[in-house]
Amino acid sequence: MENKSTGSKITKWVLVGISFLFVFVMLILPLVTVITEALRKGWDTYIKAVTDEYTVKALLLTLEATAFAVIFNTIFGLFSAWTITKYRFRGKKILTALIDVPVTVSPIIAGLIFVLTFGRQSFLYPYLQELNINVVFAVPGIILATVFVTFPFISRELIPVLEAQGTDEEEASALMGAGGFKIFTKVTFPHIKWAFLYGIVLCVARAIGEFGAVSVLSGHLRGKTNTLPLHVEILFNEFQYVPAFAVSSILVMLAVVILIIRSVIEYIGKRNKEDVR
Repeated sequence: MENKSTGSKITKWVLVGISFLFVFVMLILPLVTVITEALRKGWDTYIKAVTDEYTVKALLLTLEATAFAVIFNTIFGLFSAWTITKYRFRGKKILTALIDVPVTVSPIIAGLIFVLTFGRQSFLYPYLQELNINVVFAVPGIILATVFVTFPFISRELIPVLEAQGTDEEEASALMGAGGFKIFTKVTFPHIKWAFLYGIVLCVARAIGEFGAVSVLSGHLRGKTNTLPLHVEILFNEFQYVPAFAVSSILVMLAVVILIIRSVIEYIGKRNKEDVR
């Protein structure tokens, strides 16, 4: 018994040690490197880099694309999850599979697809020009790419919860005369609100950090179509390492804030489940 107990303790601490080592090398060390390099030439250089005109414009465009992605995918996520879990119809499996396409397709390939769809060689291009709409190398393309890569996050968080909930409560409410909106707000949404918020947080995190699809569609027009990740790449390619790390620190801080929000949502959600039980 003592040998088994000793062996299990050794195994436990070896696994704990490997986990901490992995986290240190893959997460903590890079984050520390970003912060130290960003501040290597002092606060004045750091403040100058993060308040630069192009940095501010890149940040605003990133937030704009993220906002559009969250709004669109919130609406689509709710509707698609509700449709898939509450109704039976032909093509249901196809719809479910299509929702996962952005996860399986490389973001760069997705960007190229949109270039072919809305670029000069597309049959849609003359019609878009008549309407004075530019997609490729313009802000709409950035928004479109961001929406695409974040497409499944909210719906994929809601579908399992709605499937587990079933339809008994909604059907009972309908028999008692409740309308569709009241059923959703009073019966359905309380069960899915934490998954819904968690999906939004994941959507925001993915949108802020998107690089591949946005890079293809942006044209790298500084001050016009560059998001923060693209702005970091340009600074790094120009050998402006300290400004590049300074701008990267903004992304790091946003990631930390999102991580804290996600942890809070998970904690409150677990407590809520325990209270219900």
